[in-house]
Amino acid sequence: MRIRPRSATVRAAVLAVVLAALAGCGYAPIRYRSALPGVETLAIGPLTNETYEPGVESVVLDALRREALARGGLRLVEDPEVADLVLSGAVRRLTIAPRSFSSVVLSLEYEVYMGLELRATRRGGRSIVIDPRAQNESELYLASADLEAMRKNRREAIRRLAGLLADRVWDSVYQAPTAEPEVPESATP
Repeated sequence: MRIRPRSATVRAAVLAVVLAALAGCGYAPIRYRSALPGVETLAIGPLTNETYEPGVESVVLDALRREALARGGLRLVEDPEVADLVLSGAVRRLTIAPRSFSSVVLSLEYEVYMGLELRATRRGGRSIVIDPRAQNESELYLASADLEAMRKNRREAIRRLAGLLADRVWDSVYQAPTAEPEVPESATP
């Protein structure tokens, strides 16, 4: 007679093995609450739009706020004067160009490229360097003979780009060295 182990016991054993394997590989959960010493509140200032696309700065701002809230490490405040960390900057570039063509030279896909220029400033004026590579990306979207479908595809591509860049910007903020080195006032160049 064969005795079958309980499925809950088997699942717990498998979970323990997987967690032990991940811990041995250097993987660990990220604790955003204590990742930036001395930073508890965050203000995301209004972004400027230096592109020809109206409202793109609002899409990026919304994506940055959603990502900050999803990580849960900082409390979002409206006033930059009371925040421990202020994220500000601009949407510098948004270009859209045809990417692939049919045999009769009709566009099949378009590529939208977005470039940001953001800065994270701690209270007291010290900066956290945001990797410039985390602030530039492109996305493809399908062309359509239906103008409304084409606009929708374009809007969705811009939203996906904003979300991806927001994720990368926050990764860069949390992984950056704590701040630029301070220079003593008595030091002479």
